[in-house]
Amino acid sequence: MFSFRTIGYTAVTAILLALLQPCNAQLHTTFYANTCPNVSTIVRSIVQQALQSGPRISASLIRLHFHDCFVQGCDASILLDNSSTILSEKLAAPNVNSTRGFNVVDSIKTAVESACPGDVSCADILALAAQSSVSLSGGPSWNVPLGRRDSLTANQTGANTSIPSPFEGLSNITSKFAAVGLNTNDLVALLGAHTFGRAQCRTFRNRLYNFSGRGKPDSTLNTTYLTALQQICPQNGSGAALANLDTTTPDSFDNSYFTNLQKGQGLLQSDQELFSTSTGAATIALVNNFGSNQTAFFQCFVQSMINMGNISPLTGGNGEIRSDCKKVNGS
Repeated sequence: MFSFRTIGYTAVTAILLALLQPCNAQLHTTFYANTCPNVSTIVRSIVQQALQSGPRISASLIRLHFHDCFVQGCDASILLDNSSTILSEKLAAPNVNSTRGFNVVDSIKTAVESACPGDVSCADILALAAQSSVSLSGGPSWNVPLGRRDSLTANQTGANTSIPSPFEGLSNITSKFAAVGLNTNDLVALLGAHTFGRAQCRTFRNRLYNFSGRGKPDSTLNTTYLTALQQICPQNGSGAALANLDTTTPDSFDNSYFTNLQKGQGLLQSDQELFSTSTGAATIALVNNFGSNQTAFFQCFVQSMINMGNISPLTGGNGEIRSDCKKVNGS
């Protein structure tokens, strides 16, 4: 039985912990309500301007957020350039000559710093830019939890090993999602972002001619789709040519990615395996659900984006608010 003294001590401890909580604050949607209330509007405006130069930037910005969060958490480490102390994640295999949109992030940062100097992190800018990219392309809108701070380090090795590859099978990709606390629902919903954007031939050409070293195309590819892709990506081409990730509505955020998978028209191996692998009963059910119910996809996508944005953020006194997203303050 507790004594009154123990109960009193416990109550005082609880109060002290509550007072200390902001040092390890959870992300919340009103984080900048007093310090930078227009930050979402500023970010959306810059993304909208960038879209006028080409719709591909939407997919590029959401990909930056994805590739950032899978490496030491959502801390903007992907934005850091090489320096005497930094090996940039930009030069890791999944990112080099592949990730885009850094100039748009810099433009957003400049605009935000002009309005609210020293208040908004680059990590939060990535999360907000991803949300704007989706909603401006016809997808759902949501209130982004904010309050992340920026890392002082990058992890090029982690980028090489932690980011899911288009050449991987479902089991490996599932393991990489699980390693950062994301489940199968998150995996299928987040890969649904391949409903817009482009991919270079080098990321899927093996499926067209010599899949798994067998000297034949991937048998899960729709034959008409295979022929079309072979025309875009000849066997001895450079590998830099681009193909739409979604053949139906390549610049719109909708659920056609999933109906494409049902027809054998997933561009990347990692896409089609959600539906065509014999071990993917759970993912097949989700593909069928999202393919027939766009509302369900949008709802799950929003929750999974929030889940991904919660991967190991720096908060409180950890990290910093970079004044330039490309480098650590004072470097």
